[in-house]
Amino acid sequence: MPDTPSAPLLLGNQPGSFPHSVLAERHPAIIKQVREAFPYEPAQHRALDELLAECTEGEIEPLPADAHDRDLWETWGLREYTGLSWFDVPWLWSESWFYRRLLQAVGYFGPGPWQGLDPFRPFKLAELDSAETGEELAALDDLAARPAAEQAQALLHGSLWGNRADLGFRLSAEGARAADAAPGLVADDSDRLWSLLDTTGPGTGTLCLVADNAGRELVPDLLLIAHLLRGGRIGRAVLHVKPYPYYVSDATTADVVDALRRLTGAGGAAAAYGGQLWSALADGRLTLRAHPFSSAPLPYEEMPGDLRAAFASATLTIVKGDLNYRRLVGDRLWAPTTPFADVTAHFPGPVAALRTLKSDVITGLDAQTEAALDATEGRRWRTSGTHALIQVRVPG
Repeated sequence: MPDTPSAPLLLGNQPGSFPHSVLAERHPAIIKQVREAFPYEPAQHRALDELLAECTEGEIEPLPADAHDRDLWETWGLREYTGLSWFDVPWLWSESWFYRRLLQAVGYFGPGPWQGLDPFRPFKLAELDSAETGEELAALDDLAARPAAEQAQALLHGSLWGNRADLGFRLSAEGARAADAAPGLVADDSDRLWSLLDTTGPGTGTLCLVADNAGRELVPDLLLIAHLLRGGRIGRAVLHVKPYPYYVSDATTADVVDALRRLTGAGGAAAAYGGQLWSALADGRLTLRAHPFSSAPLPYEEMPGDLRAAFASATLTIVKGDLNYRRLVGDRLWAPTTPFADVTAHFPGPVAALRTLKSDVITGLDAQTEAALDATEGRRWRTSGTHALIQVRVPG
């Protein structure tokens, strides 16, 4: 990004800032929730106590010598940051490190009887099995009767808003206007997104979708993929998930399977979508990928060559959610008017960001939009989750 002015990296060492609140308040709360979610043994309780003290008042400690990923984390910055306060290193790194250490504390990486048990699974399943999810899936029956273009737009907005998917699905209501589907949309490149998917021949394009959260937020992503496959706008989809539980609700392969079972068991249009996706996995039109870099504490600008090649060959890569947006543009305090195309110039192919705003990182706004948001909401619009964006960049 040679022509883009730099911006300061987000750290967690400023009291009162959003990153500081995550490190000082949210992480201790997550430890408490995880501790109460399972009947963990004394050794795990001791490890959680040690993690709580370390992440709030202590220094970054190295991984055990026999940790399976010690070398990887050392290349990701652990050598450099060992001995420093959790608050004095890049916020993205510190957050990712917290989840890696939490899994270690509960025995996820084993060996032992708790190996591979997702500490966040009860929260994910509760959301997936909620009445709200059932209502959203039932709304698909009405959506199925609408024109294909309207279905596509509704499912795109459902994927954008995640657990506010009803805002997107209500496009199916008689007389609804597209402008009403997402009242908090601060940037909308959806026309460019659709045009990219229409540049290849029917059934020939490849979509990469970098998933964000599981549960009610993963279901709309899967529905969007199913719709694009069914309509021939793409011939193949690659769904990128996390290789292990991450950021509480980030989607793993197990979460994809749970979501598909929820769809197939729902009846109606939802079950038809679920069956289609199940078949697409079986015949290779839909594949899952859990690259180690998906849980790296680094921006996508530093992605390895094999992942870069995969994204370069895609017709379009859709990057979902707030964390992936931070990794896409760089976890920095950009001026909101910094061009999105400039900060994503490193990405090897066409890329679209679908993101609900839940952190201070934002690019690609026009000055009038920024001024209006600041005047009415201060800085809260950046982190409240009440606003969203669809941004697209095409190389060249």
